[in-house]
Amino acid sequence: MANLSSSADLASDPSRELLESSISGLSNRSLRVAENVRKKGETNPFQIALNYLSNVQEGTVVRGNDELERNLVVVETVALHHGLPPDAISLLLDLALSLRAGGVTCLRILKFLIPSSVVPQEAIIRGVSWLCVGKMTVNAQVLFLRWVLTVFDLIDCKDQLRSIYGFIFSFVTEENLCPFVCHLLYLLTMKEHVQPYRVRKLVDIQAQMGRQPFLMQLLAVYKVFWPELVTLSVPSQMRTGFKNYNSTWKAALNAVQKKARAEATADHSLSVELKGKSTSRKRKQHHLEVPGLSSAFDTSSERKVYRLQELRSFTQLLQNIHNIELPAQMGSLLGSSIALHYLDCVLDESAFLRLNFWLGHSLQEEFLLRPEDGGLESLSEISTFLNTILSSQKFLQEGFFSTESFLYKFLSVWDGSLLRPQILDLLSHIPMMTSNYLRMFVFEPLVQLYFTSNVFFKFLAFTFSPQCSVIECLNSMLLKWLTWHSVNPLEEGLEHSINPNTTVTMTLSRLIDTVTELVNFVGCLATEGLHLENCHILLLNHTLNFYETVCDMLVKYNLPLVIMPPAGVFYPALLATDSLTVDRLGYIMYRYRKNLTLAKKQEQQNEQSFHISRTTYQDFNKQLVAMVNCLWNSKSFLPGTTNEINEHLLIQSKVPKYRSRFDLVHHPAFFKYAIEFHQKCWPERMCVDLADIKVGRYWSWYMEFLFCQGFDGLNEFIQVNTGQSSTSSSN
Repeated sequence: MANLSSSADLASDPSRELLESSISGLSNRSLRVAENVRKKGETNPFQIALNYLSNVQEGTVVRGNDELERNLVVVETVALHHGLPPDAISLLLDLALSLRAGGVTCLRILKFLIPSSVVPQEAIIRGVSWLCVGKMTVNAQVLFLRWVLTVFDLIDCKDQLRSIYGFIFSFVTEENLCPFVCHLLYLLTMKEHVQPYRVRKLVDIQAQMGRQPFLMQLLAVYKVFWPELVTLSVPSQMRTGFKNYNSTWKAALNAVQKKARAEATADHSLSVELKGKSTSRKRKQHHLEVPGLSSAFDTSSERKVYRLQELRSFTQLLQNIHNIELPAQMGSLLGSSIALHYLDCVLDESAFLRLNFWLGHSLQEEFLLRPEDGGLESLSEISTFLNTILSSQKFLQEGFFSTESFLYKFLSVWDGSLLRPQILDLLSHIPMMTSNYLRMFVFEPLVQLYFTSNVFFKFLAFTFSPQCSVIECLNSMLLKWLTWHSVNPLEEGLEHSINPNTTVTMTLSRLIDTVTELVNFVGCLATEGLHLENCHILLLNHTLNFYETVCDMLVKYNLPLVIMPPAGVFYPALLATDSLTVDRLGYIMYRYRKNLTLAKKQEQQNEQSFHISRTTYQDFNKQLVAMVNCLWNSKSFLPGTTNEINEHLLIQSKVPKYRSRFDLVHHPAFFKYAIEFHQKCWPERMCVDLADIKVGRYWSWYMEFLFCQGFDGLNEFIQVNTGQSSTSSSN
């Protein structure tokens, strides 16, 4: 046994020595790595500069201090080209606000404090504590608050920042700081922050300063959380109350982040060895990019909440819907279907208010007022951003009032081609408004666009013309309004809220006035457009699309309103050279008859308070007589009718039998069908006489042949107004 033990010890000695040597080697390697890192830090100018600045003591001489100036220049160069890491942000912010290097250096540091990634929450809290000390000048305090607002979305967490809400609120009494403090409070406010004494304080400040937009915006948030506490009337669609004073910082921040993404893209391309391919991956601008979902609270927080980014299904959303915390960046709601489900289910007014503020700021400051740079890449980014807004609005089936305000400003300077599909789609989602505002904000800009554009417009592929796009947009707008009314029927004398998130109301009479204004506007546009474009078939068919909606407003959407198409639309369609247009006109006139018949019945039974005017019935009868005379009775252009043409002019045209040139046999739209029918009935004849079709049973056969071509609208019109049926003739 002793021999065995000694032999085991002898056998284990080599392995122990090998293990000890390996450990020693690893230890030496770690020491070498640490030493190399230390030496690298010692030779890194940026790190040397940070070390120097961290050791600056209070009372340090600034004027003539070349060493301080040299280190500040090093840090400033890195900040403006690459951004500063979080630890550098904390160090420099503390140095600036503590005034250890003087007030001038404080302002200088704040101006180049550009983060490369995130901003530590602790650095902001220490900055607020220095703000409370009161050593800084007013300019330094304002500059610090402006910087916080600029980097607000980059703060890693905001739960501790919200815990010092009261300290921040105490600065609203400072006149110079009030606009920026209100903006910061607006972004931080939650339900527990709304207290009666804070509302009273804001009301007192408003009494002294007047109805300032920044105060109204903060009071609007308070009213959302506690409506009975804020008794002031807060406009539901007021303009952005917080101005953008931070364009210089944002430009530098955007440049740093674009450069960082470009370097990351290049590194990725090298790592996967994409030989022979360029690294022209498109870089998205940060300010028009929908941010990702991120919680406003730390994951270690004791508060029992669920983050939206943790939910994966609608079932999980329903199970935790009362314990969900809104994200730190409200714009991230647009990029998540779960978040949109939450908005749709909960109808959180504070969420809509904050989201509309974020949207309004992004569209106003980063699109309308942005410098003209970026080229096609920039347009692509804006297009993607607007498409995201559109998809969110379609998901929620309602528009954002911030995009509505943006559109009213943008339409006045729009050239009609920039981002046309997105702009017109957004325009079709605007809610109902009074006819005066509709005329001022929408119709007047569109008139200029409509009459300065061509019918044809090509961009990569053939698209609808600007004129057709405008008509289609207004048709979509009308459909949404009518659908809303059919779901939420209005009654005369009662006001109904258009949107649960706004205070805008609508009555039945206002709705009728607004729809009448819209229909008449499109009628004028279509009349002038068809005249200018020589009754272009594309424009004519888009106009008929619109009147297919208009003709059924009573039957389909229960709106007691009937408006006939103007003569400038009716007669070009009646005398059109393609059969589909005449067929569609027949269907429209058939539906008009159905709606007017129902209106007359309801009037006789006193079922509605609104009555169709006598003029509308007269206009319908005139157009009906003109259509029947042309297509059926072969009596076109008779004296005393609406389509009367001077007899002398008709004779000068040298057209034989001009009264019958637009009946169903000789009409240019159906001429080829008449020829085909004649050849089938009399194949042996060499001479074609279309008058034979009108004789005896051939006329009934021709009607059946014509209706078998798919002209259902014309078939219904003929059946209702003449009694002729496609099935009335026998074999």
